[in-house]
Amino acid sequence: MRIRELLPEGLFAGKVVFITGGGSGINLGIARNFASLGASIGICGRTLDRLESAREELEELGAAVSVSVADVRDFDALATAFARSREELGPMDCLVCGAAGNFVAPAEALSPNGFKAVVDIDLLGSFNSARAAFEQLGETHGSIVFVSAGQAYTPYFAQAHVGAAKAGVDNLMQNLALEWGRYGIRSNSVVPGPIDDTEGMRRLAPGKLKEQIPPLVPLRRLGTVDDVGMAAVFLASPLASYVTGCRLVVDGGQNLPGSGLFGQLVQDAMSGKLPRSE
Repeated sequence: MRIRELLPEGLFAGKVVFITGGGSGINLGIARNFASLGASIGICGRTLDRLESAREELEELGAAVSVSVADVRDFDALATAFARSREELGPMDCLVCGAAGNFVAPAEALSPNGFKAVVDIDLLGSFNSARAAFEQLGETHGSIVFVSAGQAYTPYFAQAHVGAAKAGVDNLMQNLALEWGRYGIRSNSVVPGPIDDTEGMRRLAPGKLKEQIPPLVPLRRLGTVDDVGMAAVFLASPLASYVTGCRLVVDGGQNLPGSGLFGQLVQDAMSGKLPRSE
């Protein structure tokens, strides 16, 4: 892991980091970066097979791992998962609220149930996670890292549901920074841009559409899960001990010119003007 070349391997030794939705994608990448620096890792998700596969990867990096099947929309299930993690690993030092849902849908074709599903997973799930972790984080004077998205502050075509949910997540993050600072709990967001080899990228830019993205990014490349993982590590580390209420954008500058060109690519793909698969 590259992060071992940049930071001390024992930076998180004796610390416990819990990642919701930690079985795959960006969230598993975040978990790997923490594990590489000595953290014990708790993860939850809805699919046991995926979680067990993630456990194997994290244990290969030397981490002790606690796995629980839990849907972030179910507060009681989360509370049980956090209690199990505490019993197996110790009290939580950092919570990463990573569980999320997304799909492409123009607002006029978006069902109320579809809108509600994303808001429930992203926003309600983030609140449930933070609330269920409060006592442990207060005990350790820990921190929360929310995984947000550029849709929170820039409108995107066919992403009204995600924009509303993630804007709520960022507002929640800042409210908790304001309210829970007195308990020694910090609260921040990491905001990924277009990250290669993730489910989100496969849904939003399938097939050859992905090849059109790098020229729209000022840094001229797609991000990696490690780009996001290292940012999350920074926010949870002593390097950021006086940082709270912050939104750390990790998108190569993608959102600086706005979402118009990306939105046009999506519209062209939906109308058949661009190939969507090989």
